[in-house]
Amino acid sequence: MKNAFLIVLILILGCQSKKTEIKHEILTQKVDKYKNIVSGRFNVAFLIMDGTYNTELTAPFDIFQHTIFRENIKAMNVFTVANTDKSITTFEGMKITPDFNYTKDVLPKIDILVIPSAEHHLDTDLEDEVMIRFVQKVDKEATFMTSHCDGAFVLAKAGLLEGKVATTFPSDIDKMRVSFPDLDIRKDVLFVHDDKYITSAGGAKSFEAALYLTEYLYGVDIAKSLAKGLVIDWDLEEIPHLVVK
Repeated sequence: MKNAFLIVLILILGCQSKKTEIKHEILTQKVDKYKNIVSGRFNVAFLIMDGTYNTELTAPFDIFQHTIFRENIKAMNVFTVANTDKSITTFEGMKITPDFNYTKDVLPKIDILVIPSAEHHLDTDLEDEVMIRFVQKVDKEATFMTSHCDGAFVLAKAGLLEGKVATTFPSDIDKMRVSFPDLDIRKDVLFVHDDKYITSAGGAKSFEAALYLTEYLYGVDIAKSLAKGLVIDWDLEEIPHLVVK
């Protein structure tokens, strides 16, 4: 009887020890993931997946990340989120390890969501219900929801562009109008800002849409400073765009 009691006690202590180890591991992982999240900044999440296009990701990432080198502003924490812990492969072949897995991690509150275009944003990605629900969830608290190129299709699929004006990659505007006939999709502009939604034509013009948001948040001098650091001539008045009042 005494031996049986000891066996049970050992099993209980072993289970408790294992639970403690698991909790410690989870806490360690969370601390590690949060190590670059500085309080008092805007949290900017980039939604990435296999097939993400480099430019639509790296252009706004560069602009927003460089805000940490400017004084007396509320700078930006930039990080990537995906549905996996494994590296994703961009359309051009870059491998990127996501900072957070939105299917299981506790994420920082997202103030700005950036949706770069990906290879299958016109077809199979739009069938990813988990991803679409994630975008809808973020939208409830985010200050801005932004897209570049065909990332606008994701916003549209999530039902977030209803009653809004938007744009997308120039050659995909007609397709977007067919796919979402009730939406107001504009041509001949590089980006549209309507309410908290900023949609852009993408490509290298993703720089302009990102610079516009920095000018909106920080003023023209900061935007020009960020542009100068990347050797970009920035003058909002020279950029074909639409701001819906």
